[in-house]
Order: sequence, then structure tokens, then C-alpha cells
Amino acid sequence: MKKIFVVIALSSVMFACNNKAKEEAALKQQEAEKQLAIKAVKDSLRLDSFKRAETAKIEAEKEAQHQAELAAARRAGAASSKSSRSYASSGGSSSSSYGGTQPTAKKKGWSDGAKGAVIGGAAGAVGGALIDKKKGRGAIIGGLVGAGGGYLIGRGEDKKSGRVQ
Repeated sequence: MKKIFVVIALSSVMFACNNKAKEEAALKQQEAEKQLAIKAVKDSLRLDSFKRAETAKIEAEKEAQHQAELAAARRAGAASSKSSRSYASSGGSSSSSYGGTQPTAKKKGWSDGAKGAVIGGAAGAVGGALIDKKKGRGAIIGGLVGAGGGYLIGRGEDKKSGRVQ
């Protein structure tokens, strides 16, 4: 009986040591894979930053060229406006003829109130037509109620975003 216990104890110690070595090897392998992955990500980021720098340089050159063209057009426009000043002043209305571009107002699109009114009206019309026995009357009433509710909700969003005060 003692011999069996000794054999079992020795075999369990051997297996325990063997499993620990395997676990340590697996952990080392995982750590090495993590290091390789980190290195690959850093290398790709470095390449991306080089590409971004080249793109920024090209964009800066294009912008400088555009600014030079605008300055040349302004100078040419200023020279032509000096010769035509007497003509422009006798016409009664003055306009800038230097050839520069004026900034255009950015188109804002639909407000949230308008979007809400349209969506609410459509949903209300469908709901009203489904609920009421007289389809036309239900669609009209539902559309009006839905449009009003959608407008109020959208107007609240406009106030939050600062579009309407």
C-alpha cells in the first residue's frame, strides 16, 4: 500500500512539473506574439504618418499655388479697376471688379423641425388611415396631428443644437 501511494505521489509531482513547464512555454509564446503584433501596429502607424505628412505637404503646395493665383488676379483686377473708376462711379452703382471670390453662405439644409414635421405627418397619415373607418378623414387628421408633434420635437432639437434660439 505504501508503494502505491509513493508511486502515485511521484507521478503526480512529475505531471505537475511537466504541465507547469508547458504553461510557461505557452505564456512565453503568447507574450512573443503580443510583442510582434505591437511592433507590426507601430510600424504601420509610422508608415501612415509618413503618408499623411506627404499628403499634407502636397496639399500645402496646392494651397500656396492657389493663394498665388488669387493674389495675381487681385493685382490684375486692381489695375483694371483704376482705369475704370470714372466709368463705375458715373454709373451710380459700385461693384467690386477685382476678380476675387466672395465666400458663399453654406447651405444648411432642412431644419430638424421641418424634418420632424414631414416624418410625423407621413407616419400620422398612415396611422390615421389604418385606425379610422373613413380612410381619407383619418389620414388627414393623423397627418396634421403627426406633423404638429414632429415639428415640436424637431424644434426642440433645433434649440439644443443652437440653430434656433
